[in-house]
Amino acid sequence: MEKDITLIAPVELGFVPTHAKFVGGLVPDADGRLPRSESGGFVVVEAVREVLERSRVKVDMVQVPIFPGTHPEEYPAQILALRELGLKVHLVIMLGGVDPMDPADEDATIAQLLPTLKIAKELGITHLASTSIEGWMVPGATPKRGADFDAVVAQTVKVHARAYHEAGLEDSSVSVWDIEFLRPGEFQTFTDLGKLWSWVQKANEEIGKPFFRCLVDAAHCGDSALDIPTNEKLISEIAAAGGLGMMHASAKTTRGCLSTDDGWVAALLGAGGRSGALSQVSVEMFHHEDEALVALRQLDPGHGVDTLDGRDYTQVVADGLASVARILNNYVNRGWMPKA
Repeated sequence: MEKDITLIAPVELGFVPTHAKFVGGLVPDADGRLPRSESGGFVVVEAVREVLERSRVKVDMVQVPIFPGTHPEEYPAQILALRELGLKVHLVIMLGGVDPMDPADEDATIAQLLPTLKIAKELGITHLASTSIEGWMVPGATPKRGADFDAVVAQTVKVHARAYHEAGLEDSSVSVWDIEFLRPGEFQTFTDLGKLWSWVQKANEEIGKPFFRCLVDAAHCGDSALDIPTNEKLISEIAAAGGLGMMHASAKTTRGCLSTDDGWVAALLGAGGRSGALSQVSVEMFHHEDEALVALRQLDPGHGVDTLDGRDYTQVVADGLASVARILNNYVNRGWMPKA
């Protein structure tokens, strides 16, 4: 499809192909093999290609979740196939069955991080992201506050500093590791941007350089206890200190069509744009019937709302890319951002 929208903002635009589902798209099978279509291609690669064909704006990059336990041949082959589509590939490190905040899980967490970091180095990946500061929906977990919060910050900083040094990231292609907080219920402790920023500052102090950054996901900001003005102020502060990472254009609660985000995406992108530090934006949408996300639908039925409005998910993602490009272009036109 001919691209009739030209992005004029100095931003790398992409998406996370979570709309292709975790189960049946992103998560490896029992043999560590990634899902393939009837034609033999990777499901995720074909899903990405379909978005590229329909997108009205040029897409620069894709941000792909990568799971521990996958056969070592799989991700290099998948990443190569994505690069052949003309895309930069950034990785989202996924963990399973470990809690990085628990000292008893420290070695197990490191064991899951290191193989992905090795792949990143070998393939010349520049940008990593993860939610690896807390276990996802850990049964019985409670919010850590005060001295307990300080303790889990220290423990998770220790884990990430170990991974950084043991993987040799200081002498690698990897220049940035963005860390993301999650909504209350998915996480119990790192549930807003302010708490994440306190972690990122400590982590960068530990390794002695501004390597870790805050991934600002509009959906999680919208589902947190902090309102839009507070998040905008934090984004400005974080950006001024060099800590602003990728921003995710994702709708709060539904994680579907951006028409359901209630203004969060535009507001937070605006804060990022005015800061002068916004450099990467990814559209991210989840399939409302993904088997892997049953627990989220049980946590909040709003997560299971069908926002397709007569379209398929490929079109919803393509529409999201067009909307974000228009938003960014108009920030340039209004003088909030420079022209690329």
